[in-house]
Amino acid sequence: STGAVKMQPKAEELKFVTKNDGYVHIHPSSVNYQTRQFESPYLVYHEKIKTSRVFIRDCSMVSVYPLVLLGGGQVHMQLQKGEFVISLDDGWIRFVAASHQVAELVKELRCELDQLLQDKIKNPSMDLCMCPRGSRIIGMIVKLVTTQ
Repeated sequence: STGAVKMQPKAEELKFVTKNDGYVHIHPSSVNYQTRQFESPYLVYHEKIKTSRVFIRDCSMVSVYPLVLLGGGQVHMQLQKGEFVISLDDGWIRFVAASHQVAELVKELRCELDQLLQDKIKNPSMDLCMCPRGSRIIGMIVKLVTTQ
């Protein structure tokens, strides 16, 4: 009965990668500093500072579907090595979809949401939950985010 048990990293050892700064660490004053494991490898943050190294503060974990649906930039889909890959931010953030249909549906849902938000900007008094199109889109997003 010998062997090793994988240890969780210490708070100061946990690091994430950003597109422009490389490795960043959660700032010791952050609420998430002592969190040693996240369900998703993606965080959103409000502030990035550089002292002894680059730190992020005011961060929250974000799962894949909210990132794809609400993240900036265009959503692209392509077939790579037999897998359907959804990418954001010119391919820097990438996800493997369960199937071609899932990838197409997620991409189309994002397009519909973008258009719905444009319509709301043009007509601020529009009630998104009362109009049939808005209600269906929002319902699908809620279902996707809460069940996956």
